Amino acid sequence: MRRATIYWAFVIVLLFSFPRKGASQSGQTHKLAPDVYWRAAEPDKRIIANAGWIVFRDYVLVIDANYPWGARAILDDIRATTNKPIKYVFDTHYHGDHAHGNGVFVDAGATILCSADCLAESWRKNPAAWKRSAIDPDYKDQKLEHPQIGFPDKLVFDDGTHRVELIKVGPGHTMGDAVAWLPKERILFTGDLCVNQRPGNNVADVDADPENWVRALDKLATFEPAQVIPGHGAIGGKPALAGQRAYLAAMIAGVRAGIARGETADQLANSLDLTAYGTWGADKSRNAPSIRAVYAKLKK
Repeated sequence: MRRATIYWAFVIVLLFSFPRKGASQSGQTHKLAPDVYWRAAEPDKRIIANAGWIVFRDYVLVIDANYPWGARAILDDIRATTNKPIKYVFDTHYHGDHAHGNGVFVDAGATILCSADCLAESWRKNPAAWKRSAIDPDYKDQKLEHPQIGFPDKLVFDDGTHRVELIKVGPGHTMGDAVAWLPKERILFTGDLCVNQRPGNNVADVDADPENWVRALDKLATFEPAQVIPGHGAIGGKPALAGQRAYLAAMIAGVRAGIARGETADQLANSLDLTAYGTWGADKSRNAPSIRAVYAKLKK
């Protein structure tokens, strides 16, 4: 219960740490390849997660729905690149900054997709998460929409020109983490399995699996991606995956060693220094809840 409280406290801090309104802004959309786009986050407008879309022959597939105000901004930017219908939206995981904008896209005619485990998590966790978030005035008149389709391991879109593979690789950051892989262009959208900014990530979801998260990053590295679009932060490549992995692996190893020495979670949160891991470990205060969460999982 404590881990869940820590996680949602972290989410609420994120929600109220930025100014109120989000709107589309020229310059946020970047063309990665023909018909493939990445929309960078706008933290000053509380659009804190990256998004992307692929324009197929007859429709558009969007990657991550963002918050409701982020979804509206993404919709505006998609319309600046194509007039084709937005048919599908893929949630990499159920967290609000990636999925609470689902209703905006459903109203625009889209079907929401995610892994089957993500779908189950959404039904199990998002009603309470939505209720907590709904104190935010920008949730007014919005509705919670769960994904309508959940795939067990893999779902492929291929129109002969573009191929996108949605691949479940969790549990990691959450139980149902999945990625979008474009093998032709070697572009990988990771959701929050990889971030590329300070802090390194939040490991406190009650169903996070840090050890399998490391294995998932190893698997993604074998794809040899040329471009990695993280859930948060700047576009990168394989070094972004390696940095995220090194940070998590060091945290796991440090916590395991501390448990062997008989240290408590609080002692480790204060003493385990991960600042050598650059962007990912630079913020000691943000490392502490993740260290406590890893401790709770390894101590079981």
